[in-house]
Amino acid sequence: MDQEIINLYDAYTHSQLSRKNFIKKLAISAGSTALAMTILPMLENNYAYASSLHNEGELDVEDITYPGVEGDMKAVLAKPKGKTKLGAVVVIHENRGLNPHIIDVTKRLASEGFLTLGIDALSPLGGTPADEEKGRELIGKLDAEKNLQNYLKGLDYLRKHKDGNGKIGCMGFCWGGGMSNKLAVADPKLNAAVAYYGAQAKAEDVHKIKASIMLHYGGL
Repeated sequence: MDQEIINLYDAYTHSQLSRKNFIKKLAISAGSTALAMTILPMLENNYAYASSLHNEGELDVEDITYPGVEGDMKAVLAKPKGKTKLGAVVVIHENRGLNPHIIDVTKRLASEGFLTLGIDALSPLGGTPADEEKGRELIGKLDAEKNLQNYLKGLDYLRKHKDGNGKIGCMGFCWGGGMSNKLAVADPKLNAAVAYYGAQAKAEDVHKIKASIMLHYGGL
């Protein structure tokens, strides 16, 4: 696939480029709207296919809530059936909310032997909408400090869970990668943090990080 198209999709996914303008630019790059529509499925997530790649029958999955700063936070909790004393991971979504892709990632990590929690950061605003464009708009309306506290409360919830072993990490993507880095700074009890792109910790805050860190910032 042409690098220009890959760069365009990256701009749509990780910046404020609207879907309407993305489709318009994609049609120009592809040569026609019809061709753009055939390319689009190769770029976007295939939720149905992804969800078929692990055996959900081997997992315990449930929708839960835990107390946030101002009301309950919604989340998906997953773990291998019959397993206890598990290491735990908070999964942090991208800038469109807790969509099927991130729920699937939460389940995949559970299938690898972890107690996992996919938190819906948009809970204070009613939860992640079906329309991902609306989800991206809502992300910008979150109060940054309250959002951080909601994730810290999520870490505490998982750290104290009866099926965990007290060790906990976090993994975030895009917007969530930035949150993963923030949690590494804010929580000295965090054992590990993984960021797939996203804002990095400020240089003056790096000394506060006690967790093991894995950062992914490769170019496209």
